[in-house]
Amino acid sequence: MSDKRAMNILRELHAAEEELVGKVVVLSDGKAGAIDHVFLDDVHGLRISIGGHDGKWPISTVKHIEN
Repeated sequence: MSDKRAMNILRELHAAEEELVGKVVVLSDGKAGAIDHVFLDDVHGLRISIGGHDGKWPISTVKHIEN
């Protein structure tokens, strides 16, 4: 992977953190809460953790985001 590509990935991860951390979400399994952290997973891509719940979920499981 080139340095330019790696920097683009890190830039996009930072942008996702800025946009998502603190937002209240509802997941497809009914869990809800504010996003605490955004992670990049080699297998699953973008994942999030939610305050008050143990675990990390793929961003694709978000069904609703409160603005």
